[in-house]
Amino acid sequence: MNPPPLTEVAVAVLTQPDGRVLLAQRPPGKVYAGYWEFPGGKVEPSEALDAALARELHEELGIVVTTSCRWITRVFEYPHATVRLNFFRVFEWQGTPHPHEGQVFSWQLPDAVEVAPLLPANFPILKALSLPPLLGISHAEALGVDSFLARLDVALANGLRLIQLRDKTLPDEARLPLARETVRRARPHGARVLVNGSAELARAAGADGVHLDSAAAARLTRRPDFAASDSFLLGVSCHDDAELAHAAAIGADFALLSPVLPTLTHPGAATLGWERFAELAAASPVPVYGLGGLARDDVALAQSHGAHGVALLRGAWT
Repeated sequence: MNPPPLTEVAVAVLTQPDGRVLLAQRPPGKVYAGYWEFPGGKVEPSEALDAALARELHEELGIVVTTSCRWITRVFEYPHATVRLNFFRVFEWQGTPHPHEGQVFSWQLPDAVEVAPLLPANFPILKALSLPPLLGISHAEALGVDSFLARLDVALANGLRLIQLRDKTLPDEARLPLARETVRRARPHGARVLVNGSAELARAAGADGVHLDSAAAARLTRRPDFAASDSFLLGVSCHDDAELAHAAAIGADFALLSPVLPTLTHPGAATLGWERFAELAAASPVPVYGLGGLARDDVALAQSHGAHGVALLRGAWT
């Protein structure tokens, strides 16, 4: 039996400044009537993805897109069809969304959705959208633990909500207390902490997830058992399309893609550049953070090239 043809779909994640995203309820008479989804629709033959997105949003919602960015691409198999969902983040538009096709709309926070039922393909999307645009990578080895913790407090007060505890050369007897203290300080702010490499250390510290380098990820064939919980975060460091594809295959929740630009630590090393980064990010099934040569002011620039956000080492603590 031949597999069903692949249907290309352009999907919009309309995002308010407070982080709420627009969900639409499928009207009666359509497949999965009553289910909630992100607005969008089929791409016509020979139609560009961004043109399809603009057309669908004008037809469905009566709005004109002014700022949209490619985000991720996921293939999902329904009983009746296999669809490739080309997701765009839409941050600016003209007009107020209103139903043109009998839909019901609702603005929802990705980590606290109150409408149901959702189309199955959208559960990983909402988890991805709950990730903040800035990720801080710990730098305690160079700064000193006390200095790092003081800077961590400042960063948390300024809105940092996702932290990777790296510092892999610290001995475990120093790394575990640092991890526990990082988690303790992050909790009151609602920030999440991932430990680089060690599931045992993450569990002992009460962390929210684990981050794997590309070599550790390559040794896996599926999402590890320690990451089975829906609330657990699994990040993977990647450098090319093969590593991004593998990160998705083992169920990673996000990837760090580097190096985007030249860095102080690796002068003269080959970099991706924004054009190649954008190609890789758009094709990735998981959200991608840009890493390498970036600053916190580069979030919008990175998102315009398909990134979910930026990851910072030194820049997160200055």
